[in-house]
Amino acid sequence: MLSISQYRERFLDHLENKIITKEPVNLYAPMEYILQLGGKRLRPILVLLSAEVFNTNYEKALDAALAIEVFHNFSLIHDDIMDAAPLRRGKETVHEKWDLNTGILSGDAMLINAYQLFENYDGNIFKELARLFTRTAIRVCEGQQYDMDFESREIVEIDEYLKMIEYKTAVLVGASLQMGAIIAETSEENKNAVYEFGRLLGIAFQLQDDYLDAFGDPETFGKQTGGDIIKNKKTFLYITALQKSDIAEARQLEDLYSINPVDSTGKIEAVKNIFKESGAALLAREEIQKYTNKAFEALNRMDLQEQKK
Repeated sequence: MLSISQYRERFLDHLENKIITKEPVNLYAPMEYILQLGGKRLRPILVLLSAEVFNTNYEKALDAALAIEVFHNFSLIHDDIMDAAPLRRGKETVHEKWDLNTGILSGDAMLINAYQLFENYDGNIFKELARLFTRTAIRVCEGQQYDMDFESREIVEIDEYLKMIEYKTAVLVGASLQMGAIIAETSEENKNAVYEFGRLLGIAFQLQDDYLDAFGDPETFGKQTGGDIIKNKKTFLYITALQKSDIAEARQLEDLYSINPVDSTGKIEAVKNIFKESGAALLAREEIQKYTNKAFEALNRMDLQEQKK
């Protein structure tokens, strides 16, 4: 098996060879642009890693890995349009660099291209990959809709929020790992367990991301802290704080989430203080640990050498 950085290099080589700008240029150039903006490439790496864990050469999984990356970036184009976001990874978003219609159409073409990449697999492998991909894609769309719905709702329950982050983030992590397992033609038990491992770890990851957005070190977190607070996003911390606070503190938190001051420093500190005082910050860390532990329980159900686990 290779190191994570080696899998990333192999994947980027494959991406470079497969993605070319062709006619009409204004359809394909935006696709190439967003795919070359960078990122961790975590999901395609998981496809390759999973195939090798289950005793199949990673090269066989490269097209499935590319399909996952193309789909993920398609969703980013459309997310940026819905959010009216001007920047993605420090560069202009596709709809800003070109225009709105081009962003929609290029995104649509990327989704179709992702499906096309599965045609490079035969028989049952193709069928399983396509079925998993279809199920995952619709879940991601449902998660995005839940996320948008929550913006205009006064009350969001914890179980609703967990369902939203599972659909929007975690299912794609689970699917990435399961695709490698499908290509390796491992047992159904292994396929299901590796999916659960990814899904549960994906939930833990998103909860951790929410927590770090409020309490992380900007240098190691990689972005400004307090972004979710500035945007009045109803994260696990906010929902839990509302539930655990007394009436006065809950009302103060709701009031803070109804304003958008030019200088948000005071608002961020006040909200973070409520997150701490209510116990929401501690409960978030416990929830992260709970889902991480569940993920490792799924890992232990796999028929794998300990070294590969």
